[in-house]
Amino acid sequence: MADHRAAGLGPLQRARAFAAALQCPQGGCGHCQACRTVLAGTHPDVTLVATELVTIKIDEVRELLTVASRSPSQGRRRVIVVEDADRMVERTTNVLLKAIEEPAPHTVWILCAPSPQDVLVTIRSRCRGVVLRVPPVEAVARLLVERDGADPAVAEASARAAQSHIGLARRLARDTGARDRRTSVLSLARRIRGVGDAVLAAGELVDLAQAEAKSATQERDATEKAELLRALGVADGETLPPRLRSQLRDLEADQKRRATRHQRDVLDRAMVDLLSLYRDVLVVQLGADVELVNTGLAEAVRTLAEDSTPEQTVRRMDAIGVARERLEGNVAPLLAVEAMAIALRPQG
Repeated sequence: MADHRAAGLGPLQRARAFAAALQCPQGGCGHCQACRTVLAGTHPDVTLVATELVTIKIDEVRELLTVASRSPSQGRRRVIVVEDADRMVERTTNVLLKAIEEPAPHTVWILCAPSPQDVLVTIRSRCRGVVLRVPPVEAVARLLVERDGADPAVAEASARAAQSHIGLARRLARDTGARDRRTSVLSLARRIRGVGDAVLAAGELVDLAQAEAKSATQERDATEKAELLRALGVADGETLPPRLRSQLRDLEADQKRRATRHQRDVLDRAMVDLLSLYRDVLVVQLGADVELVNTGLAEAVRTLAEDSTPEQTVRRMDAIGVARERLEGNVAPLLAVEAMAIALRPQG
């Protein structure tokens, strides 16, 4: 079981690299046919499972059991990679228990999750944990400069703000809008002075997440709907026959779940950014000899540090952590974010 979201590479890239090493006769040379096909996602004995929905469906997991029972056709092993294994509910993971505890002789399961604690204990107890090392900020910044042509100063600030997550760092380095949105999120810490400010800030943050989710999924949703109607033989503007409406309803339900997940992911990222800010505040308050994550906001960090105590900062960080847990528990986003925002206001 691999811890992936806190580390520097995207989950699928790391999982594919691990799978390639399992298939490669040399343990992961990166150049042979086995390595190239695994990394390209075309190896017949490596199955990648990812979801854009809130949870991984139980039917998808049942299909995996059939795949996992087969002997490898070309490679040394059959490898099943499950991204976001923490998005399986208990009913779904129960289907996997025996397959993971007693896998077929040549089958390897790779389950990716933010941390072992995010996976149900019944699954976790049957796995071996693999914690991946986070690359240094300097290495990520150098990669952004050499591979993406980013300005060195922007690359370093982006790598630091992303806490060495390469995908997020690349997005921040290439997208001015993403940097502006992050700055706006971090400004909430200074703007919230009372309950009224907190409620307004929470509504603003949820609206931003909804807008971003809509922007990210709207065009794809329309394309998928058009393709389904075409496959069903329904012309543009034609009324859908009753016998075919269930298929359209299923598609729309999946699209809604995908948008919900995207919205929650945007909110979770905003909360992680806020955590990084209060981490910096605590560093200043305690006089710790470590670098700030948000170097461009050093003055704001010092002001927040002077206006509060370390105990208050820890309570604020705890409130953000609780809000993240509530989102994972399907609490209405606005309620979770409002409670968090109110906890961020200055105390007495």
